Amino acid sequence: MTAVLLDTHALVWLLEGDPNLGHEARRLADMAVREDTLLVSAMTFWEVAMLVQRRRLVLVQPVANWRHNVLELGIAEIPVSGDIGILATELEDFPLDPADRIIAATAMVHGARLITADASILGWKGQLSRYDAHD
Repeated sequence: MTAVLLDTHALVWLLEGDPNLGHEARRLADMAVREDTLLVSAMTFWEVAMLVQRRRLVLVQPVANWRHNVLELGIAEIPVSGDIGILATELEDFPLDPADRIIAATAMVHGARLITADASILGWKGQLSRYDAHD
């Protein structure tokens, strides 16, 4: 199976059992975790920490503990490498949000399918394997 990388909201939805994460997207994530191919970008943890700091996301524990628990579930964290950083700047006509660029570049460098509900990423014309998180 191809590796699966979760966008930030898809990770939160998966862990919270949020119905915004569709049945098929959840099935893909469950299969990937069983095969040790479910991934998350290190940038996602930065994004979650920023959302918590801005009070746009509430966690019942400190973000560092939350991250540790995510990794304990068998979701592999992918660090931001130089290759990822450079590719993120080269994505032609991609949305400008730096976190989205890093997450998409992470999926591309690692040959992973990105599960996202971000319409601007789903509609991007570039070469990125992606799946609509709502499906």
